[in-house]
Amino acid sequence: MCEKFSFIRRDVIGRSLCGREITALTIGNRRSPVLYAAAFHGMEWLNTLFMLSFAEECAEAFRDKASADGVNIFDLLQRRGVTIIPCVNPDGVEISLHGSGSCPRYKEQIDAITGDTSSWQANARGIDLNHNFNARFGGVKAHERELGINSPSPSRYGGKKPFSEPETIALRNFCIGYRPSSAIAFHSQGREIYCTFGDTPERAFVLANTFAVCSDYRVALPELAATGGGFKDWLIGYLRTPAITVETGLGKNPLPLGDYIPEYRRIRRALFRCLSV
Repeated sequence: MCEKFSFIRRDVIGRSLCGREITALTIGNRRSPVLYAAAFHGMEWLNTLFMLSFAEECAEAFRDKASADGVNIFDLLQRRGVTIIPCVNPDGVEISLHGSGSCPRYKEQIDAITGDTSSWQANARGIDLNHNFNARFGGVKAHERELGINSPSPSRYGGKKPFSEPETIALRNFCIGYRPSSAIAFHSQGREIYCTFGDTPERAFVLANTFAVCSDYRVALPELAATGGGFKDWLIGYLRTPAITVETGLGKNPLPLGDYIPEYRRIRRALFRCLSV
């Protein structure tokens, strides 16, 4: 894609525990871009395909000075660019798809945690990245203990302290450096949108409602276990960035590859429209 569209800026913002690149693709203005980030959880790899498809469509419209779903992409992205991080947790995705052998340094630990990695969400050492951000972290840990989650796990263990993992450090440093104007974190599944955390910025509600109207998803309140510790929560609480979490698709994780095209078509309009919110 970057060879085809030379104007795409490709940055390696960090590396995973196993040394895999965490890549950011930016199209247009690099100051205060809209940020879309996906695959915080290993088995939610379908969102990476959504992000890559969207990046390619944005690049084509930018190159052709064309509109997409009524949005003048060239003019918009010259004023406010878009940065897409397709895969925040590359080790977790590899574990979910190909098993513990894809992370040799951590294979023994992963095998000790579970014999079935198809539903793996965490990074290579069993830390749930979306519980590892510094946003009401004490409350997150208390709820983990209530659930009996006290050590590395396929999901929901946030680690001993916030930002203990190279993946969350990479995302934190990128956001502090670039200060995104708004952000969407993509998870799955449920076709729901979450936008509240503490003193939620008004634009987060506008962003959530825009996505909902354009996709037929619904705005909802997260369950207790999903409150705090997340990327969206940290953006709102620390940077005051309007941010939402979108749960794509419907069914049981990991969603099947057959959902890729129909679900992308369902959210495509929302992805473009949220660039201008």
